[in-house]
Amino acid sequence: MVDCIAIDGVSSSGKSTVSKIIAKKLNYMYLDTGAMYRVVTAYCLKNKIDFYDIKKLQQAIANINIEFKKNSLVYCNGKNFTNIIREKEVCDKVSIVSSIQIVREFLVKKQKEIAYKFDVVMDGRDIGTNVAPFSKNKFFLVCDLSERVKRRYKENLQKNIKCCLKDIEQNLKERDFIDQTRKINPLKKALDAIEIDTTFLTIEEVVNLILDEINKKRAK
Repeated sequence: MVDCIAIDGVSSSGKSTVSKIIAKKLNYMYLDTGAMYRVVTAYCLKNKIDFYDIKKLQQAIANINIEFKKNSLVYCNGKNFTNIIREKEVCDKVSIVSSIQIVREFLVKKQKEIAYKFDVVMDGRDIGTNVAPFSKNKFFLVCDLSERVKRRYKENLQKNIKCCLKDIEQNLKERDFIDQTRKINPLKKALDAIEIDTTFLTIEEVVNLILDEINKKRAK
């Protein structure tokens, strides 16, 4: 039976970084589900597709092919979208797009296909509750807002993305609200997920905590 490790949590809590490391250590596939929603958002923005025009949106997502390549590169229909999906306009709109039913249905279907076929580490908002509820290894990462703002600011600077702390804080607050209150698969901790507060932990410490829990279950 395949193994899906589900890592959910709020934005900038360390999900993606931690998940990539764990996938590498276990020799598992890594799937950044958040990037999939960002690709759809970026594609719609670039092609001036109204998010609320369901007919046009449905046509658009049917023509989107998302690929993940080496070095965490993300492609959409053969074009490199790695930096595009981190642009401010995409960050501002992704939570809105990810709350639209046809978008979630489209991407969750693809995510479930992977979860049931491969040994994979998935990070997102609803992996443990919706995409892979069968997972025996579910984790939920939380982190203080102020620390998340600092992390996102540092990440943007490293990627040469212009930003300011105030805008990042506002964006994270809005994303938290939309993610937690949307009607379709909102962000919430699965009942059997292990919660980890990453505020004062290093990436290595978080990785070790998760791997320790996985190994404990395997030893039983």
